[in-house]
Amino acid sequence: MSISFKSLLKFILIAIVILIVIVSLFYTSVYIGVFGKLPTTDELKNISNEQASLVLSSDSTVIGKFFAENRTNISWSQVPKHLVDALVATEDKRFFEHHGYDGRSYLRVFVKSIILRDKSAGGGSTITQQLIKNLYGRNYHNFMSMPINKLKEAIIATRLEKVFTKNEILLLYLNSVPFGENVYGIEAAANRYFDKHAKDLKIQESAVLIGILKANTYYNPRKNPINAIHRRNQILQLMNDANMLTNKQLDSLQKLPLGLRYANLFKQSSAGYFVYQVKQRVSSILEDIRVSTGADYQLEKDGLKIYTSLDISLQKMARDAANKQLIKMQRLLDAHLLKSNARKKWQKRILKKYDANKLISKKNREIYANGKLQVHNMTLEDSLWHYYKMLNAAVLISEPKSARLLAWVGGNYYRYLPYDIIFSKHQMASLIKPLIYASALENGLTPCTYLNNEVVEYEEYDNWKPENYNRQSTKDSLVALWYALAHSMNLPTVDLYFKTGNTAVADMLYRLNLDIPPGDNPSISLGTIDASLYQIVLAYGALSNGGEIDNNLSMIDYITDSEGNTIYTGDRQESVKVINKEITDQITVILEKAINEGTGRRIRSTFRINAELAGKTGTSQNFSDAWFVSYTPDIVIGTWVGTKSNTIHFNNGLGSGSSLALPICANVLVGIEDKPALKAKYLSPFMVNPVIEESINCPPYFEKGLSGFIHRITDDTKSKDDSTSIEKDKKPNKPKSGVRRFFERIFGRKNKSE
Repeated sequence: MSISFKSLLKFILIAIVILIVIVSLFYTSVYIGVFGKLPTTDELKNISNEQASLVLSSDSTVIGKFFAENRTNISWSQVPKHLVDALVATEDKRFFEHHGYDGRSYLRVFVKSIILRDKSAGGGSTITQQLIKNLYGRNYHNFMSMPINKLKEAIIATRLEKVFTKNEILLLYLNSVPFGENVYGIEAAANRYFDKHAKDLKIQESAVLIGILKANTYYNPRKNPINAIHRRNQILQLMNDANMLTNKQLDSLQKLPLGLRYANLFKQSSAGYFVYQVKQRVSSILEDIRVSTGADYQLEKDGLKIYTSLDISLQKMARDAANKQLIKMQRLLDAHLLKSNARKKWQKRILKKYDANKLISKKNREIYANGKLQVHNMTLEDSLWHYYKMLNAAVLISEPKSARLLAWVGGNYYRYLPYDIIFSKHQMASLIKPLIYASALENGLTPCTYLNNEVVEYEEYDNWKPENYNRQSTKDSLVALWYALAHSMNLPTVDLYFKTGNTAVADMLYRLNLDIPPGDNPSISLGTIDASLYQIVLAYGALSNGGEIDNNLSMIDYITDSEGNTIYTGDRQESVKVINKEITDQITVILEKAINEGTGRRIRSTFRINAELAGKTGTSQNFSDAWFVSYTPDIVIGTWVGTKSNTIHFNNGLGSGSSLALPICANVLVGIEDKPALKAKYLSPFMVNPVIEESINCPPYFEKGLSGFIHRITDDTKSKDDSTSIEKDKKPNKPKSGVRRFFERIFGRKNKSE
């Protein structure tokens, strides 16, 4: 029986009505939130992307980020037109015509993708809908997930288009879209792949970044450069089709190389150790702000900007100087250890706790060596030995007048070796001597006090028998205090300790924030106590800064919120006067001699540095710790070099402070001298009273006995008595030369007769 036309029409009408009812019910259920609440217009107005907090050096260079998502928001004025053109031409040609969703695109998807099964037909989501998906994600609703999510996005998109202008929507999109590698937003992407700001992107670079959006990994320009170029050229063609590029532009741009300048802060940062310390301090600061004001800032989400004291030029110099020295000296240490069979001794001590089979199995391992990451086919034992024998270096640079940190190298490579050596404690060795001598000067001795330089066995101290570094001593003469310090002599230093007394020495070290064990222990005069590089740079900062010391070094200048409002200023505490300036000036003049003619003379002879410097080397008894500290009125540079264990080290002078640590400091100073602005800022001369300079104008040695007495009374150039100090009622022998030098420093004049 045939169905009448009237019946068929009735059936179709009923089906349409039912379909309309179903669609209406479906739409209503989505609209009222049956499948999840939709954001209201007011809620959409308050959309804000999470964004990374930035750590910046003193010249506003980005040196680190803290983020849940690696994102840095920018304003519309920072978005180049060609970037918008590339996005619109590729993702949503009718973006400026529709009101959130594109019916024509839906129809195309329905016919081509669903009916004709054409996988190349593309999606139907507009830029606005893609933004909604990025902001709110998608939920799973079994087999109905796709239509439910698409409808939700279309509804929210129409609301969003009523709240924001087209340009504002584009900006929200560009600030939120993912570009792979945990990078979100165009600014972070421009920085990662081209090492520049979004506003500085070129047309072809914008096309590369927009190309990543289709498939973050497949079109990643670092991982898949050929795919990235192919996709870039497709986008340039789409821009040409939309009359956004001329044929001539298209032809020239498609022939260009990729031009990638990959910059990953977390793999390549020269300031990783410093940034980690900043994070610890900022977390504490934000907690204090929350407690005191109630403002709850999230370091990893709120887009704070943390302006630090780090001088990026000095930081790079310090990092490069450390790498250069370690590469050179590691080869020498490896040869040294090979001759001494050190690895066999290590194997007996260390490898007992490891499974033997795991130790000998080889595989490709990424290790840090020679200043970079390398892949080697090696056993686990090889890897363990590699790091065990590795020389490590730490460099800390401060500005003593402001107590600001200028550079911080806490180890060889933060990503693989995150332990920060700046805070690890090692035997101070001879670095303690200037502080011991300062205590002696404070308690009545003078630079021309003469000290014993003879080997003595101290029975009351377990038959302790110290010696000079070079094993030499003098029975028939004494040594001037200034000379003993400039040449880092041990025997006179021990004599000076006894003349000064443990109480006075302990008091000086306590004021300089150094800890010493209780009781009378003369070995501390030779640096047997432990201290960190951080403590040492603080203490030497007091010598540089006229006896004023800070309990902490400042690294944060100020912090702003995402709107640019300052929420915190400075983390410096008040400095404390702990030593008289006359004393620190005397020590400084002596340590200048240490640089010019004493243990630090390689600064002059090898590295040809001309600046006025004071400095001191330090070498632990078994060569396991090598130190060098140098300073001017404007900068303190501290360095330490050693291995993970004090059982692995040189057994000769190659392990001394002058051989291992001094060259790092010296190369930093060479870099400073080569840059006029840095030289003027950090290498100004000492302005020491000429009388203090003249106070050390006495012979280095003082003969004992009758011959010495005869020599002294027949030498009319002497202005010293036969005891221990300069006569207070007599003027120094040649004050004019010191005065001339004082005025030369002020006016830049030279004495023509010299």
